[in-house]
Amino acid sequence: MNPLLRLLVLATLLLGSGCASLSNAERDRAAGIAVQARSTVVDCTQADRCALDSPLRALGGRAFAESHAGQPRHYATILDEGEVALVARLNLIRSATRSIDLQTYIFDKDDSARLVLDELQAAARRGVKVRLLIDQLSAISDLEILGALSGTHANFELRVYNPTFGKARLNYFDYAASVVCCFRRFNQRMHNKLLVVDDALGVVGGRNYQDDYYDWDSEYNFRDRDVIVAGPEVREMAANFDAFWRAPRSVPAERLNDVGRTLLRQGVPAMPPADVRRPERLERVSEEANDPDYVRRIFVDTALPVASVQYVADLPRKHRRERASQPANGQHVTEPQLDSLIASAQTEVLLQTPYLVLSKPAQRLFRDLRKREHAPRVVVSTNSLAATDNPIVYALSYKYKRRNLRELGFNVYEFKPFPLDAPVDYRNLLPAPLGTEASSSPGRRSSLLGGSAAGSNARSSGSDSRRDDAAGSDPRATRQPTPGPSARRRMDGSVVERRVLRAETRPSFLGTKAVNKPLPVTRTGARMGLHAKSLVVDRRIGVIGTHNFDPRSENYNTEGAVIIDDPVFAEALAQSILRDIHPQNSWVVAPRAKPPVLSGLNYSVGKASEALPVLDFWPWRYATDYEFQPGPACPEPLRRQDPAFHTCYVAVGDFPEVNVGPKWLLVRMLTAFGAGLVPIL
Repeated sequence: MNPLLRLLVLATLLLGSGCASLSNAERDRAAGIAVQARSTVVDCTQADRCALDSPLRALGGRAFAESHAGQPRHYATILDEGEVALVARLNLIRSATRSIDLQTYIFDKDDSARLVLDELQAAARRGVKVRLLIDQLSAISDLEILGALSGTHANFELRVYNPTFGKARLNYFDYAASVVCCFRRFNQRMHNKLLVVDDALGVVGGRNYQDDYYDWDSEYNFRDRDVIVAGPEVREMAANFDAFWRAPRSVPAERLNDVGRTLLRQGVPAMPPADVRRPERLERVSEEANDPDYVRRIFVDTALPVASVQYVADLPRKHRRERASQPANGQHVTEPQLDSLIASAQTEVLLQTPYLVLSKPAQRLFRDLRKREHAPRVVVSTNSLAATDNPIVYALSYKYKRRNLRELGFNVYEFKPFPLDAPVDYRNLLPAPLGTEASSSPGRRSSLLGGSAAGSNARSSGSDSRRDDAAGSDPRATRQPTPGPSARRRMDGSVVERRVLRAETRPSFLGTKAVNKPLPVTRTGARMGLHAKSLVVDRRIGVIGTHNFDPRSENYNTEGAVIIDDPVFAEALAQSILRDIHPQNSWVVAPRAKPPVLSGLNYSVGKASEALPVLDFWPWRYATDYEFQPGPACPEPLRRQDPAFHTCYVAVGDFPEVNVGPKWLLVRMLTAFGAGLVPIL
């Protein structure tokens, strides 16, 4: 765009957005109002700040007590089940004696998020230093809440990372203006998710603070994963948080233009009352977080002593220097570490990512693996179109299925929207998918890689035996269930499209357009989409973090991950991923059976169409999704390379369970034109 025209467009957009900044004097006055309003009253005079006596917090102390110079001791607990992960967070916050640092990308104001927010304020009132760092794009934008938090207590601080135009709440003019004036900076987000308590225990993983990350949404929930780490490496997590906290892009909430205006106009507002949808759930998780026996059984008894723990995370200066030719000095930290691990694989790479979009360097990495004389097997667990929260991003993985399977040798499994054996208490999903009532049970699972998936038990999923006992045994572990009422009724599809935007990768200037939401599916019920970001190399090294293994994580977002070099931990994580790719939970992506004639022509034309930069017009794809059909001749799931694969599997189409209907053309256009959106996705 012509520079003069660019300035004129930007000026027009800024006028429309009402983006007048506060003066320095006004900003100082607003900050003074917030600081003066902060209470200094501390409810507790005890040295431990009246902290909850927690076996999980004690595990952190034990790890330090058992550590010696040059021989640190760590414990790690995998958190697979959503509500259980929320219980762990509540327990850790309540057990804090000195400090709580929380860093996240999304922070909503629904039941789970408000519960955590109230617990953080309660911790501050009993004397714990609380620091909350949220990204501006997808976190709290309610000016009343932000204003109230800015003046809540002297022990509570809130900062907002990379606020566009110095604002907390953006409108469409702001989005448009940010694209015109500063597209790259607008897209540089803090994607890290980290909770550090007393510099002794840390939680890292994919979960944000929103109901759908804790199995509490009645429409759509994420199948996600975290890890609790206890031990000296948590100090590295604290140091990384501190670097973000002190970064110039981390702005105190009271110094934002719109929050400042709220403070200048009315002083510090009262915290708006919580709009609780399901109070019985809040009561349940609160009781479990206070129950030492429950906490010990779920989080401590299942904790694994691990040999080597490393926390790797990008630093804020990744956003200062933009040229890819200058990767040094901390610009990129997480990506090179993960690439090095993958490159070191000898026998197997298990990769789980919600968005299978590969950058050119990532493609070269996997091509190099493929060229080896004894190439390691690469298994990828990702979303189907029916399960994904972002159909535009899915379009890119759909476009390159041929490349991923034939050239890179991937074994791809696409997560189902209604998995039958996910690590979730199915009673949380209302209405329950397929009419199920029981919570999931590990049962007997067959590994697609030759091992038993039974290791994905309470150790990794955190399933509560009290819930399992109450629900009874789960027949889904050994046989296909009889469909319940919601499966027998063919409905118009999921109601997910009507409201909330959940995609972390969304180009937010699209606002509430339906094209950027999960697509309607063929049946009702609370469906699930994969959101876990994990890696296992040679059943020896396990990684849990925030990196989506995609270009956005490489180039735009800051990310973090825990790398644990321990075969027992790696096997537990591997079994958790294998559970997700079991036929009850995923479809297999495999080449179609070759037609008797013109198969070579179809392949060649399809390959040529795939190479086009934007349009991909060829409708007959190289690969499609398959469903396992068990029977006497097919007792166990097979690899797609097995000669009997097409005997035991039936093709279910490119977009199984998507209620395309009259939207078929939209879906096809998304998958055809999605490649043109690579730079921003």
